[in-house]
Amino acid sequence: MVSLPLIPDSKPRLIGIARLASEGESLRQGHEVEYFTLPVRSLLNRCTGVRMPFTWTINPYRGCEFACKYCYARYTHEFMEMRDGVDFEQKIFVKQHAADLLRQELHHVKPREEIAIGTATDPYQPAERRFEVTRAILEEFARHHGLEIGIVTKSNLVLRDIDVLQQIAENNRLFVNITITTLKVELARILEPRAPRPDLRLEAMQKLNQAGIAAGVICAPVLPGITDSPRDLEALVRATAKAGGKHIFANSLFLKPCSAAVFLPFLEKEFPQLVETYRKRFKDRAFLPESYRKPLSQLMKRLREKYNIPSDYDRYSQRTRPALDTRPDAQMKLF
Repeated sequence: MVSLPLIPDSKPRLIGIARLASEGESLRQGHEVEYFTLPVRSLLNRCTGVRMPFTWTINPYRGCEFACKYCYARYTHEFMEMRDGVDFEQKIFVKQHAADLLRQELHHVKPREEIAIGTATDPYQPAERRFEVTRAILEEFARHHGLEIGIVTKSNLVLRDIDVLQQIAENNRLFVNITITTLKVELARILEPRAPRPDLRLEAMQKLNQAGIAAGVICAPVLPGITDSPRDLEALVRATAKAGGKHIFANSLFLKPCSAAVFLPFLEKEFPQLVETYRKRFKDRAFLPESYRKPLSQLMKRLREKYNIPSDYDRYSQRTRPALDTRPDAQMKLF
């Protein structure tokens, strides 16, 4: 005879994406990273953020193995009831039937509504080499006309898909945005432990443009006291221009509490002299103030003009233009 348990199960019942994640099947495991299936009901997500210039977003994966210390998207794992910020880089969820879902949902996209791929997780992170979810999505886009598509990545794996990207570009507006925060290899290695080197990313951008695929650089986030010296930013703009980049823009650090839980201990280890300043500035807010963002925007505008980089993608960056101290060694201030 089977009896009921004496003590009812006290665990909260998971719903929505948290339930789907809990039911995901483990695909494989390696160097502290696990991959799971994620049976989602939708691929296209309508963007409601007022700061975002696009209407729709697609993230082929949940979580990102690149483990960037500053990553703002760690909060997305909280929707799956995963509260440890490190889970974001160690538990990667692979969305199932992505191309089929996209095919069913594209009729929702109106003319001139941009679709951004890779806003919360990198679409070309290591998982893509095996699971090819991004590739399947791009192959579906190649069957359509009149779309506006932007891709954001830190990976030179994007070069694998030059053939399908060229097909998309024939009948749609396509931009590939390569994220580079610094040209300093050793600094990039500690900031973005598992991402490809900055020089490989620049080379990828150059090869994309040579193949007729418009590509440029996103310098984001700019980290106060770490990557924001005018000399370093100018070096990145100069390298972008030399490699034929179609655009470059920069945005400053966005630090949500879940990200701060990973980033601040990193600062304590690598940049202890900056910890107190960061704690004060991000104590009650996730964004840096206008007094920081405005000079950054103005500096990037001047550098684009100096190196003759078009500003057609300026709509992604802050548009306010205050006066700027243009001395070569001037350091932007947190206050």
